[in-house]
Amino acid sequence: MKEFNIVGNKNIFLFISGALVLAAVVAIFLFGFQLAVDFRGGTLWQFEIQPASATSTIPTLGDVQKFFAENLKISDAVVSSDLAAKTFLVRLPVVEEPDHQKYVSIFKSAFPGFSELSFQSIGPSVGKDLRTKSIWAIVLVLVGISLYIAFAFRKVSRPISSWKYGLITLVTLLHDVVIPAGFLAFLGYSQGVEIDGNFVVALLVIMGFSVHDTIVVFDRIRENLFISKDKSNFSHIVNQSINQTISRSVNTSLTLILVLIALYFVGPQTLSYFVLTLLIGVTLGVYSSIFVASPALLLINKKPKGRA
Repeated sequence: MKEFNIVGNKNIFLFISGALVLAAVVAIFLFGFQLAVDFRGGTLWQFEIQPASATSTIPTLGDVQKFFAENLKISDAVVSSDLAAKTFLVRLPVVEEPDHQKYVSIFKSAFPGFSELSFQSIGPSVGKDLRTKSIWAIVLVLVGISLYIAFAFRKVSRPISSWKYGLITLVTLLHDVVIPAGFLAFLGYSQGVEIDGNFVVALLVIMGFSVHDTIVVFDRIRENLFISKDKSNFSHIVNQSINQTISRSVNTSLTLILVLIALYFVGPQTLSYFVLTLLIGVTLGVYSSIFVASPALLLINKKPKGRA
């Protein structure tokens, strides 16, 4: 079977990744993130309004927005809807429980088919604390995985030190989480998409899948280093290892990607951006494990000119 010369074209693949990462970093610093209720404090209220009778209709998005402004005297309510499911999702400032119960009564009086699905109110201090813990969770996972890889490959010291495997893993994980984060920052700027706790969960899941694919390739490199008689030709060993694992990596991840595509189009609207983040990250994880992680080992293993 003919081998793909992935290592020989590594500069092209690394350039593509570098360009995507740079664009993502620029988007994050330029636009920032639109924080949801989870991180900035406020209220998230989801309810449904069924037709009261066979001849009646459900209110439109504009009707509900107008109802909040005129009947509840809340002008800064942000309302989104899924009219097919007859549900509405409303973002409000912090609402105390007595006011919450009053709003429910007003809605039920105006819309007999009103039914509350969820009500979540978070104070600003709680949101700030959750935001800090989320950042620490991502950082600790990145560092922990990298240290584990360095420890797992401690017996592989030639031609590349074990800590370099951990460093490349860290770079690969950053690649896989920064790009979807930058994309969500752009969507926040262009379409007002907010990030919440689900976004952090999505990034952690992405890191888990990404490191799995990377370890598969790295482990095959380690095996081939042990059995190869020509250890000096590290480039050939890396390329051979990638070709031996590429079908497994693609086929394993493709099943998940197909499920995520289905969920994005037919799943609940409230999870659409969570699924989209996973879809982008998992796809990038496949790409980075094949075209970024292993070729990067060759770059970090380059010896300065003049040395043997």
